[in-house]
Amino acid sequence: QVQLVESGGGLVQAGGSLTLSCVARGRAISSSAMGWFRQAPGNEREFVAAISYSSKGTLYGDSVKGRFTISRDNAKNTVYLQMNSLKLEDTAVYYCSASAYYSESSGHKDYNGWGQGTQVTVSS
Repeated sequence: QVQLVESGGGLVQAGGSLTLSCVARGRAISSSAMGWFRQAPGNEREFVAAISYSSKGTLYGDSVKGRFTISRDNAKNTVYLQMNSLKLEDTAVYYCSASAYYSESSGHKDYNGWGQGTQVTVSS
């Protein structure tokens, strides 16, 4: 099973930017769509963004469209999430996951194997 390690979270002021990284270990992810999800205290896990195995397809949650960009580097077995114009409501633990499919999707049931997450805190 693939092991996923997220990094890049931290404390940032509203309006600022962060870039998250997710490194996969144990197997290549080049044939898997990849997704980012987030979970704030008391909330259910929320879809953020996904990218197809080839990077040709991307999908974003409504709350992050136009502000976040997902990308991947299969040679580095790594997926990224560039987050711009951060808002207070973006505060959450961010997780990446590997899909069982080639194409991007928003359903968490399509994904298996989750990292430990990285905390993003946006302050006013």
